[in-house]
Formats: sequence, structure tokens, C-alpha cells
Amino acid sequence: MGMTELDRKLQAGALLGRRVESDRLVLADAVLGQALDGSRPLTHGERAALQASPLTLRRLRHLAQSRRAQGQAGAWRGSRGLLRAADSGAGLTLLRTDDGMWRLHFVDAGGALSVIVQLDPQAAGAAGLLAARPAIAVRDGGGAVVLEGRLDADGECEGPWPFAALPAAHFQQHGARFEVIPGMQPIT
Repeated sequence: MGMTELDRKLQAGALLGRRVESDRLVLADAVLGQALDGSRPLTHGERAALQASPLTLRRLRHLAQSRRAQGQAGAWRGSRGLLRAADSGAGLTLLRTDDGMWRLHFVDAGGALSVIVQLDPQAAGAAGLLAARPAIAVRDGGGAVVLEGRLDADGECEGPWPFAALPAAHFQQHGARFEVIPGMQPIT
């Protein structure tokens, strides 16, 4: 049987409220930040150290709350993602940013490949971004523009795939990374 929300809150309160003699921060903010954005999971030893240190747990909670507040205040500054899929021979159809805010869809429409960037409406700060409908840019790991445009009312932006190589091969050649960042509306 799973834990209820009340059980989780009680457990969190018990963990955070503990006092441990000579407790100190055992993980750097950079490590905690990477764990929060999903770019690097904690190792077994790091998880054990985190659970043993209430001070570090409180710091993790503070960092998570700060990120949530920034997202709600419209302070989105960009999202990063990695090409994580192994090559199965099938074409790449979807990539997600590490923070879960954006999805990149690759669609073959009559022989012409298109890329669609889509804002996840459930992500922290998504409502503010959707209301603002900002200009965004998607860049590969080498800094080349994959897509630029302004979000539509559905939180999407679409354009043609601009490279000769297919998406999986292209991203692999450029560090297997991409980012969605605030951008300038292209001149049309």
C-alpha cells in the first residue's frame, strides 16, 4: 500500500526536524541542484549521506522551494535536456528537458520532418509562460538553432527540421544535448 500525502508530510517533518550532533552540509549546492533538475541522480552514497544529515535535507528543501518560487514568478531562464535513448533503429520521435517543462516532438509530415516544442501545462511556472506566450529558441549542444518562434495559445511552437541529418544523429553529433531558452522572435 502506498503512502498518503499526510504520511509523506509526517515523514518529511520527522526527517527535517531531527537534530544530529555535529551535523553539517554534506553535499554541495551544485550536486543538490543537479539532483533537483534531474541532470544527475544522486549516487547511493550521496543518498545515504543526505538522509543522515537533517541540515542537508533542509538545504535541499530550501533549494527546491526557491526553484518553485522562481518558476511561479515567471523567472524561467531556460531548460536543458539530454539525448538519453539508445539507438534502437527506430527514428527519434520525442525528447524531454530534464526539468520536465518541455517536450520536443519530431514528426514526419509527408516526407518533410518537422519539430514541435511543447510546454507541459503541469510544469511549475507553465501557467505564467503560457499566459505570456514568450518567444523561445531551441538550440542543440553546439549552439545551432533548431527552432525559434513564439508559443501559441496551446503552448506549442512548430517549424521545419533545419538539418540534413536525422534528429538522433544530429543531437548525437552535437554533444547529445539541447536547450530551450527564452529567445527573440525571428524577423519574418
